[in-house]
Amino acid sequence: MPKVLIQSDQAPVTGFTDQSKPSPLAQAIRAGDLLYVSGQGPLDPATREVVSDDIAAQTRQTLQNLQAVLAGGGATMAQVVNMRVCLRDTADFPAFNETFRDFMAGEKVTRTCTGGTPHRKGVKVEIDCVAYLG
Repeated sequence: MPKVLIQSDQAPVTGFTDQSKPSPLAQAIRAGDLLYVSGQGPLDPATREVVSDDIAAQTRQTLQNLQAVLAGGGATMAQVVNMRVCLRDTADFPAFNETFRDFMAGEKVTRTCTGGTPHRKGVKVEIDCVAYLG
């Protein structure tokens, strides 16, 4: 079965350093019954700029972008089985986690959260996921 590229106008295209050039990444790829969503960050879908310096606001926007890409692939957060999170500053974990919990509204996923340096200045959080569509 060939892979299917997924694109949503409701989320920014990421994976670029020069905004004037097209991204080399797909927002998501469907392979069989699995949907792999590229790492999303706290970018405004229209401007592709970081929405805020606040970790809670960045977390909400990142999850909204993730949700938009999932919807483009015919999925919801209820179908997500795994998420990976990268926080620029692990001291942000309590505020991130509280915002994450509120956004997920009781939905359960497996998740790994690590500290690291997202590729773009000002980005404090990046999240990718895998959803099961079967």
